[in-house]
Amino acid sequence: MTFSSADVEIIQRNTAFKGFYRLDVLHLRHRLFAGGWGPQLRRELFVRHDAVCVLPYDPWLDSVVLLEQMRIGAIGKCDNPWMIELVAGLIDTDEQPEQVAHREADEEAGLLLRELIPITRYFPSPGGSDERVHLYCALVDSRGVGGIHGLQEEGEDIRVSVWSREEALTAVESGRIDNAASIISLQWLAMHAQRLQQQAGQQP
Repeated sequence: MTFSSADVEIIQRNTAFKGFYRLDVLHLRHRLFAGGWGPQLRRELFVRHDAVCVLPYDPWLDSVVLLEQMRIGAIGKCDNPWMIELVAGLIDTDEQPEQVAHREADEEAGLLLRELIPITRYFPSPGGSDERVHLYCALVDSRGVGGIHGLQEEGEDIRVSVWSREEALTAVESGRIDNAASIISLQWLAMHAQRLQQQAGQQP
């Protein structure tokens, strides 16, 4: 049995809060695997813009560019709320995901992306949020990359550094890198790095 959006009935939907993000309250019901319709449910939905995340990879040096910044969601959950992450940004205008990737790479890391390679699209928390992440790997020249970046008017304070691929994968295994987009993309890179190196050829 295969369901679709037509098998969910939205009975009522109201906005409970609206700021930079939005919280909607939905009353709904949906069809059941055993047949018929389930009871009316009340659910809160965290409404976010879709996001773009990019793992910058230098195939000539077999290194990745990673960012470090404070994340409010990690406060109280771990000893260090400064997270090791990818280049990332929200699609909050009519931009395409690829345009967001290039803009954020420049703003957050001073990077020029030579080639964007789609990895996947996924929902990080579909039980309560409608956000969808567009995940990419990007080929870059990591020579001379690093330092402090970010837009001052947005309160960004981002430390950029270059890691060997081995160092980054070790950080995933140890739990130092503990956010979904970084873990997924680095595991993807572990499977595809050799192919990317072969296709890249000589460093331009």
